[in-house]
Amino acid sequence: MDHAGTHTSVKPPPQARTAAPIGTLPSVRVLVVEDETDLADAVATGLRREGYAVDVANDGEEALEKLAYTEYDLICLDLTLPSIDGIEVCRRIRDGETASTAARVLMLTARDGVSDRVAGLDEGADDYLVKPYAFAELTARVRTLLRRDAGRSGAVLHVDDLTLDTARMTATRGGRDLDLTAKEFALLRYFMAHAGEVLSTEDLLEHVWDEFTDPFTNTVRVTVNRLRRKLGDPPCVETVVGAGYRLP
Repeated sequence: MDHAGTHTSVKPPPQARTAAPIGTLPSVRVLVVEDETDLADAVATGLRREGYAVDVANDGEEALEKLAYTEYDLICLDLTLPSIDGIEVCRRIRDGETASTAARVLMLTARDGVSDRVAGLDEGADDYLVKPYAFAELTARVRTLLRRDAGRSGAVLHVDDLTLDTARMTATRGGRDLDLTAKEFALLRYFMAHAGEVLSTEDLLEHVWDEFTDPFTNTVRVTVNRLRRKLGDPPCVETVVGAGYRLP
């Protein structure tokens, strides 16, 4: 809850009965920093359904602990937090005290005064969203902020006969539409963005999955195998024995 006194609830879109929808900009790691746990969980759930890998922190100190060792692409940051407020968290990010100095920061708060907005922007926030807000607006602002990174901006990726369009949320191989889940789409995008590179299981867990994924799980292998089946022949994701996977 923002301590300005406004209680805010955000309900993510209803869960589809089929596979999760393809996210607009997958392979993106997001940190949601919000002390109202129900709101934080709702935002995180909604963003995960959009295809993002999402972690949650419920106060400023926890946020800085996560930021110290994880490189996030975007941070949804509540302004008023226990222990360390959002302004101070943002300042430390921009001062290079975390692993996420280049992350986009979307500040979320019930405070809509000009001075509050100016303070947040002066400390390095990229955008400001006032509570209460619609979830659709939140996701639109997330997409807009991530488009500022030229490497992600609604780009159409091409590798041989593979095409992935993040703006239209489509993937094809040889002109054939691929019916991918959000996680498969995220995984394919990461492979295509790093074509030719050997990507370890740890790399994929770090950039395509969130912090709750068991590092000893076989989820990466299972998802890679599902993706391979959907991509069809000839096989285009190689297993590099003892090292990981590669899209040549």
